[in-house]
Amino acid sequence: MSTPLSILDLAPIAPGETVRDSIANSVALAQAAEKAGYRRVWYAEHHNMPTIASSATSILIGHVAAQTSTIRLGSGGIMLPNHAPLTIAEQFGTLASLYPGRIDLGLGRAPGSDQETMRAMRRDAMSSDRFPEDVLELQAFLAGESRIPGVQAVPGAGTNVPLYILGSSLFGAQLAAMLGLPYAFASHFSPDALHEAVAIYRRDFKSSAQLDEPYVLAGVNVIAADDEADARHQFAVTRRARVRGMLSRGPAGTEYSDEQVDAFLTTASGRGIANMMRYSVSGTPDEVRNFLEEFAASAHADELIVAHQSQDIAARLHSVELTAGAMQLASV
Repeated sequence: MSTPLSILDLAPIAPGETVRDSIANSVALAQAAEKAGYRRVWYAEHHNMPTIASSATSILIGHVAAQTSTIRLGSGGIMLPNHAPLTIAEQFGTLASLYPGRIDLGLGRAPGSDQETMRAMRRDAMSSDRFPEDVLELQAFLAGESRIPGVQAVPGAGTNVPLYILGSSLFGAQLAAMLGLPYAFASHFSPDALHEAVAIYRRDFKSSAQLDEPYVLAGVNVIAADDEADARHQFAVTRRARVRGMLSRGPAGTEYSDEQVDAFLTTASGRGIANMMRYSVSGTPDEVRNFLEEFAASAHADELIVAHQSQDIAARLHSVELTAGAMQLASV
């Protein structure tokens, strides 16, 4: 049986598109994923990023859920230190009440932003240190077993929305193992610690009310196309866009040509950015299937969460369909 596939939708705002366009694309992507047999679609909380439209993550999940029927939807993830656990319990408790059995809550401890944006969100500089305690507080709210006397999450209490710990380091692996929660590794953009983190998680896992055995999701970038050359071209465009996004943190208004970006990729800094996309495949359906099967085995992953990286929505939807066909998701 094929490894289950899910999707990480970054809700990209492509050049010349609006936020409204991006959200419409996310709806179309989830509908295509549902039809093709993917297990879930997750959305990531990012802030102050002009090319990403998923900052109000719970609102986006609710909008997409209203226009789909069966596919699971969730956060990949909510950056919990940006929020009070009670607030997130109420938001996801509302979603779970409206769409029972379809809502996931992936949690991370990064800011999902830069230092100035952290200050704009009134985030406490020490909030990341409280992440384990905040996860437990949130879990208790969702179970209807509040740790704060006299305070209940309404909606939320008793919904038991399943939690997932997200990470790209050993910390998340250790926490997920200790709490007995599924672990999702962000190998689609931070690949270096993947194998060590998964090994630690599986070794130290303790069963919980939510989960009897360890469960690993691993991220991977995919561009599937009918023609190999087309897929390679799409990947080159995507990688240049990633580099431009990094370079745009420099002097305002600076524009970089394809030639300048390609030259930068030959430098030490450029190779470092390229390494972020180490776990990526672009090619025909057969090539994609072979890569994903080998990656899942190498990562000891129970499920792959795929970021379809094509810049154009039509190509992205086609990649969703081709990958599903190649992995025979209808039989999963």
